[in-house]
Amino acid sequence: MNKTLQGKVYAILAADGFEQSELLEPKKALEEAGARTEVVSLESGTIRGWKLRNWGQDVPVDVPIKTARAEHYDGLLIPGGTLSPDRLRLEPLAVSFVQAFFDGGKPIAAVCHGPWMLVEADVVRGATLTSWPSLRTDINNAGGHWVDQEVVSDGRLVTSRKPNDLPAFNRRMLELFLETASSRRVKIGATDI
Repeated sequence: MNKTLQGKVYAILAADGFEQSELLEPKKALEEAGARTEVVSLESGTIRGWKLRNWGQDVPVDVPIKTARAEHYDGLLIPGGTLSPDRLRLEPLAVSFVQAFFDGGKPIAAVCHGPWMLVEADVVRGATLTSWPSLRTDINNAGGHWVDQEVVSDGRLVTSRKPNDLPAFNRRMLELFLETASSRRVKIGATDI
């Protein structure tokens, strides 16, 4: 694959109980495109994935949420799984982290139950999203418009429903991240590059 995201760094916000494929497959797609990824979680150490009906593998945490800063990243990925977003949305630092990406005009990709973090961060008002079907009422009540589609793009948000949708989600996530990476200019001193 062409290294189109070379030099870009993306945060992956997750906690214990993330859906394993929804973290590992998009992470791999980003890295194959040349990006660097960093897993951000509630504490340092490792977090454990959920695979089908059992606990999955451990993934190292690169940055604890208490030291993570949205300005250090080019975009955000929020994997699903019921347990991970449900824990994260109770942590004010995690919610503020998501809000900072949105307020900073950075792209956010969320799959399955990941959009719960978008609802909690109050960034879905007026946006069209998809998710695991049980989030439909939460998204609509937060002012968003929920649709049952494989993948949905709305501005700087890309969302998807479930692991089976990951190929389409990964393609659209990479397109969005590439679009925003090429349109964002980095300022070093007094020089734009």
